[in-house]
Amino acid sequence: MPPEHAAADARALLPATPRAALWRLRSYLRPYLWRLIGMLAAACASVATALVIPLLTKDLIDSAISTGDRSLLVPIGLAATGLGIAQAALNFTRRWVQASAVTGMEQAMRRDLYAHLQRLDIGFHDEWQSGQLLSRATTDLSAIRRFAGFGTVFLITNVVTFVAVVALLIHLNWWLGLITGGIFLPVGLVSSRFERRYRVLSRRAQDQQGDLATYVEEAATGIAVLKALGRRAQAQARHGAQVSLVYRTQLDKARLRGSFWATLDLIPNVVIGLIVLLGAIATSQNALTLGGLVAFITLTLELVWPIEAMGYILASGQEAATAAQRVYEILDTPPAVVSPPAPQARAPAGFRAVGSGGLPPGKRSVPPGQHGPRTGDGGTGPQASGGFRGVVPPGQHGPARLRFDRVEFRYPGTERPVLRGVSLDLEPGRTLALTGATGSGKTTLLQLVPRLADPTAGSITLNGTDIRDLPLPVLRTLIGSGFEEPTLFSVSVRENVTLGAPDATDEQIEQALAIAHADFAARLPWGLDTRIGEQGMALSGGQRQRLALARAILSKPPVLVLDDPLSALDVRTEEKVTAALRDALAGTTALLVAHRPSTVLLADRVALLADGQIMAAGTHAELLATEPRYAELMGDVAAAGEHDDSQQAVAR
Repeated sequence: MPPEHAAADARALLPATPRAALWRLRSYLRPYLWRLIGMLAAACASVATALVIPLLTKDLIDSAISTGDRSLLVPIGLAATGLGIAQAALNFTRRWVQASAVTGMEQAMRRDLYAHLQRLDIGFHDEWQSGQLLSRATTDLSAIRRFAGFGTVFLITNVVTFVAVVALLIHLNWWLGLITGGIFLPVGLVSSRFERRYRVLSRRAQDQQGDLATYVEEAATGIAVLKALGRRAQAQARHGAQVSLVYRTQLDKARLRGSFWATLDLIPNVVIGLIVLLGAIATSQNALTLGGLVAFITLTLELVWPIEAMGYILASGQEAATAAQRVYEILDTPPAVVSPPAPQARAPAGFRAVGSGGLPPGKRSVPPGQHGPRTGDGGTGPQASGGFRGVVPPGQHGPARLRFDRVEFRYPGTERPVLRGVSLDLEPGRTLALTGATGSGKTTLLQLVPRLADPTAGSITLNGTDIRDLPLPVLRTLIGSGFEEPTLFSVSVRENVTLGAPDATDEQIEQALAIAHADFAARLPWGLDTRIGEQGMALSGGQRQRLALARAILSKPPVLVLDDPLSALDVRTEEKVTAALRDALAGTTALLVAHRPSTVLLADRVALLADGQIMAAGTHAELLATEPRYAELMGDVAAAGEHDDSQQAVAR
């Protein structure tokens, strides 16, 4: 998605209003209800102790000092000291309870957001910028936590403080108290105007920061390309333009906040000056005692912080509201690929399944903090389980029959289908090579097998069972996948290879690495326990592809789909891998995308895909003799391979 369209696309998914989105977060606070009640009780008790101290000051002046009764000095002093200590203890209790509640809420939200991102289909992730997702998972959740931990507490306590102080002021002198309370009423109007304007700027800033995060991430992962092409200056210029955009929006926010806070600073000071003047008049007319005047001024000063803090609270609240709106843009997106309801889910013929959830016994399918069952890609919840706890361990089931019956697929928002009426029948234990020109739909067809996407028409069956009738965890245990662009994670080689078979033994791992000719892993500094860095970029393309191939074949799945698994290998290494891979494919049903004749020869049959349709199918020799397009395709590849061989010979 181009950065300039990110904000518009995001707004298309907005929940009703930012306030409505913020209100929906109450479900995450519900488990901490009693802690929150205790926190608010401690906060209100702290306010009460602070308001009692000015009344003690009044008694001290009017009773002890004015009358000369010094016996009251010590009790009043001790009472004020005790109230100060109590206030400190109450504030400590509030902060401690507050921290445990809001961090628990944030933890639950992080778990749910990450789990939902895992459930969402590949199409969603293709459309959304990674920076927009990252900013929601980090910056936005932090904004929500800050408001939940600070803003909501002080919003409530400040309202309580204002009401209590005005009531005490009216008690001390009714007309002076009413004047004081009335002067603060314009603050509500100013705050309402500020909130409306700040809401727009807050949303704009958060969207722009997501776009900037996307660009920084792309520049970091593509640094080699930028350097090799000498595009550093252009990249810096583009980054500078996006930074300037964020800067101007943040400056507008700061300018609006500054003018609002200046107004809030001015109003209490004007009130204090007016109270001193009117209070002196009331004292001179014996309508207010000297102690009452001191208490009145002290209590009025207690209103300064609630009024001045209102600006920060409103700004924080608006940022949290727009952050909640942005988070719910993700959480409200339904997965396009889901597990079937439990009654329809059944194991494919020829496979034994037990339990539920596609997880080993004792493993939780729903993470702590998950609110309500879900039925998305993660396979959590009762509907996703489909009555399965797991399939037979890898290696204990034979190859499956995979059939495509008039499969059609079109990407959302497009009219022309990528695949049209594709029908294929892969017999158990056989290998089918799928070949065709670039853009013919080969990769898309492979993605339909593990249900990374669903066909828009037709069906795919596994041993006679429609794969859409299988719980996703079960299906993806039965399907092994290897992609042309190998994705490795910032963990050890062992963890990367065993990602699909975490219980694999060392012997099985070594066997898979040997088939993929990835024995270089044993020579790394810490062997298989060597961390390979982000995306495995410390390794060559061929090394990454061989590790990905070892990962795909390690579990010995009934069906194996490989997308041009040897494209990054040189000719000599490809020959070795091909020889070893031929034996490995004998025990599984394999569908592989192939461009090189050497890879095609791994297959029992070959299918030629052109313009989204199967144009011909047969053995390699048959297609060479009867299908000119196939012969031309293989001839071009062979010629390119001979050219590469000659270049390598010259280099040697």
